[in-house]
Amino acid sequence: MNEQIRAREVRLVGPEGEQVGIVPLERALQLAADVDLDLVEVAPMARPPVCKLMDFGKFKYESALKAREARRNQQQTVIKEMKLRPKIDPHDYETKKGHVVRFLKAGDKVKVTIMFRGREQSRPELGYRLLRRLESEITDLGYVEAAPKQDGRNMIMVLAPHRAVKASAVAATASRGGPRDRAGDESAAPAADETAAVGETAAAGDTGTAATSGE
Repeated sequence: MNEQIRAREVRLVGPEGEQVGIVPLERALQLAADVDLDLVEVAPMARPPVCKLMDFGKFKYESALKAREARRNQQQTVIKEMKLRPKIDPHDYETKKGHVVRFLKAGDKVKVTIMFRGREQSRPELGYRLLRRLESEITDLGYVEAAPKQDGRNMIMVLAPHRAVKASAVAATASRGGPRDRAGDESAAPAADETAAVGETAAAGDTGTAATSGE
């Protein structure tokens, strides 16, 4: 910036983005001084380097504001978990499906776990059928990111919100002036860079009654 620039000549860009052309460094510095602006090297690897006339202090301030706004509007990725039994009661199934729908609308992924106990382990098709039913009933909100897979006594499937649904959740968050306040969310656990952070587990008991626990 300014006298720190070492090139003999620079490709100069005016304060409004207009192309001034290639000028000697001394001339560029004089033009900057004439309009009380800084000469800032914006493309130092170019030949000759590209410099722009700008108020560098104002530029840094505005860049910091934009970065702060981007962080405030950034959607934290959360993976929620919903646990079901293969022979879950119809009413409990509808309740838990409602939770899955709410999570997807909020832009979160959902890990759906079917828990097999005792002789139920010999009937994995029951769990598979239940997961496929759930998948077919939430297609307008999400899709299967990880297909049903047997994991010991459990069968797991991961659902993710459609891009438009997630974008809508981000927009709603921004309109409220910042990230979602998850202090009151009964199953929140933030995770950076779309990686794993499993929130509250809504687990079914023998009769499919909900219970919660962190994973």
